[in-house]
Amino acid sequence: MGYTERMGRPERRQQILSVAREVFARRGYHAAKIDEIVAAAGIARGTFYLYFEDKRAIFEEIVDRTIARLGLAIVRVDPHDQAHSVAYQVRDNIRRIVRILLEDRATTKILLSDALGVDPAFDRKLLSFYDEMSSMLETSLRNGQELQVVTACDVRLMSWLTMGALKEAMFQIVQRGAEYDEDKLVDGAFAFFCAGCLRV
Repeated sequence: MGYTERMGRPERRQQILSVAREVFARRGYHAAKIDEIVAAAGIARGTFYLYFEDKRAIFEEIVDRTIARLGLAIVRVDPHDQAHSVAYQVRDNIRRIVRILLEDRATTKILLSDALGVDPAFDRKLLSFYDEMSSMLETSLRNGQELQVVTACDVRLMSWLTMGALKEAMFQIVQRGAEYDEDKLVDGAFAFFCAGCLRV
């Protein structure tokens, strides 16, 4: 009996998710077919349906997992932290986000290029995530202004510009193959933010 035959339900589910993520990243959501996923996973089509209702369900789970990880990665900056400066904490937040996006380039590619336009309900979920991230960033910038580590600026516009800059950098790396390692990307993003609105 081979390894795939001995695989338990959680392992099989994860295997199908991993294979589907690669198929979606390579082919795009609309062009990807369930037949490609089951062939790459080495399973029967019926086995796929034991775990996922359809192509949209597996795509949604892949995106949801990454959205959840990104949401948990951002930690509120504490100006009273005796162990770490504000600059260190900001840089650490950037590093956590960048690490998630670089570790799973297939899903990052999906988020940047194919996630919007799946269907109206999914679009609302994705836009809600971006709104939540933007709101969290706005709050952080406003708190930073009160602490005098962020310049006087329109925090909503600055949050959009910040998110846009990070999305474009990740697009260049995962879609176009630009060569940047984690440290270089974190340092560059931090320098960009400092030049724009941070005073740390």
